[in-house]
Amino acid sequence: EVQLQASGGGLVRTGGSLRLSCAASGRTFSSYEMGWFRQAPGKEREGVSFIHPSDGRTSYANSVKGRFTISRDYAKNTVYLQMNSLKPEDTAVYYCNVRELLPDYGEEYWGKGTLVTVSS
Repeated sequence: EVQLQASGGGLVRTGGSLRLSCAASGRTFSSYEMGWFRQAPGKEREGVSFIHPSDGRTSYANSVKGRFTISRDYAKNTVYLQMNSLKPEDTAVYYCNVRELLPDYGEEYWGKGTLVTVSS
């Protein structure tokens, strides 16, 4: 049974920091991409940041570059998102995503989301 347990969301003031964590269990996730999506009220879901399972390459949405940092602990099957200099525009439900990178089919799993609210 695969499960993703996300934590770290909450209420923070503009300029503050939060660290999101997502612990995956039920599989060996060494070959899975791990990362984060978010969805703000009334907006489409967008990718925030991802870390590649092979070379450790990271990617970030333009809106968070320089402020967010993604990292991964392979031993703990956990991905983190350090969010600094938070802005009200970062307010959203953040969803942990784990995706198996296979040519034809890759399993994909989602956490249920953790709410980040940034007050101005």
